[in-house]
Amino acid sequence: MADSANKIPQDLGKKIEGFNAKDLKHADTAEKNPLPSKETVNQEKKEVALRDSIENFEKKKLQRANTEEKNSLPDAQSVAQEKQHQGFVDGIEKFDKTGLNKTETDEKNPLPDKDNLQQEKEHVGFVKGIEGFEKAGLHPTDTAEKNPLPDKASMYTGEKPHSLIKPVCTQEKNLTP
Repeated sequence: MADSANKIPQDLGKKIEGFNAKDLKHADTAEKNPLPSKETVNQEKKEVALRDSIENFEKKKLQRANTEEKNSLPDAQSVAQEKQHQGFVDGIEKFDKTGLNKTETDEKNPLPDKDNLQQEKEHVGFVKGIEGFEKAGLHPTDTAEKNPLPDKASMYTGEKPHSLIKPVCTQEKNLTP
């Protein structure tokens, strides 16, 4: 006992020796029901049935399936497009707004003034007058054709046209020294 007394600190040993059991409070003990509820029993039955169906499954009921391996890797063009798109997104996200100049927007009236409206109305009326012209209101007329060109008889006086051409003499000059 001397060995065990050496292992316990002295102040703790004194407290254990001076312990009084009358200072303890009375507590009622209640027995817990060790049986499971209906819900627990039903859940366990389902789990057992599932395990049994998996263990007793017949492989003969399975059908043969052919698997196709697909290349899920993107091609070079898709990678290039994605890099370009990512570059655009990064450029937009990291854009430095401090280099921009401040601007003031001046709203202009896009409506035409009264003079332009009046000219357009006159033009529309003119076009409608041309398009809607009625030919029934015209009177018939006779046209007389006038020929301002001379006829063949008055053009030649009996001479041949090449006899009217006069001979021309040219002189050759040498201007070089």
